[in-house]
Amino acid sequence: MAVLLLQGLLLLLPLAALLLYCYNATFHYLCKVAFFNCWVVAMATLLAPLVAFRGRSVENMRLLRAAILPLKRFYGIKMQVWGSEHLNTKEPYVIVCNHQASLDLLGMVEVIPERCVPIAKKELLYMGTVGWACWLSGIIFIDRHRRDDAIDVISRTATALRRDNLRVWIFPEGTRNQSRSMLPFKRGAFHLAVKAQVPIFPVVISPYWDFFSSKEKKFTSGTCTIRVLPRVETQGLSPKDVPGLTEAVWQAMADALAGLCSQR
Repeated sequence: MAVLLLQGLLLLLPLAALLLYCYNATFHYLCKVAFFNCWVVAMATLLAPLVAFRGRSVENMRLLRAAILPLKRFYGIKMQVWGSEHLNTKEPYVIVCNHQASLDLLGMVEVIPERCVPIAKKELLYMGTVGWACWLSGIIFIDRHRRDDAIDVISRTATALRRDNLRVWIFPEGTRNQSRSMLPFKRGAFHLAVKAQVPIFPVVISPYWDFFSSKEKKFTSGTCTIRVLPRVETQGLSPKDVPGLTEAVWQAMADALAGLCSQR
């Protein structure tokens, strides 16, 4: 009798889970976030051994991008991109983008150009197969808590930008921010661009609040707009110009973000 009761309970579990997924917003949110993380780990685990034969190379980013792109369809998220033609240049450059949530990964792979790698926090390197796959894809890791290490990474990256014709993607806010305005920018990305004497391309991703919120535990389908702003030149600028450059780019991106918010 006890065995039959246990079997009955086990049969009811999938039905209960389905009902919770359909009618409980928090459970729905947790399931989608869990699937997102599991997908990233699974793809990293599958791809890492394949790209290991090539070794650490920016070209491996193509496979990493291809593995993440399908997620937008699973979640019913439509991507609208404006201004992507600005990135159609063969020279090295720095991309700066606002940072809201882990969903930024979907926006990044939507517009990331060839031979472009993100700068990521060093903690990511130690996340098992995810860290291994990121390292093999040429992602640059920085220790945010050690200023000397961060300066050294920026210096080496500035050299690599021109030598290897790379593009670098940076989130200058330094942390996730789901408010209606951007946080003040850290200056590392701008020091990098000035040191390498390469242009900056600001990228603004519209807020997710219509369909995603970690505070409200909401995760539904929706539309995300990505706007690539015109290039900002750094040719002839020196380190003393970095504060003004940082403020000018922040203001341009803040205005673009406000424009995207007003259209929602």
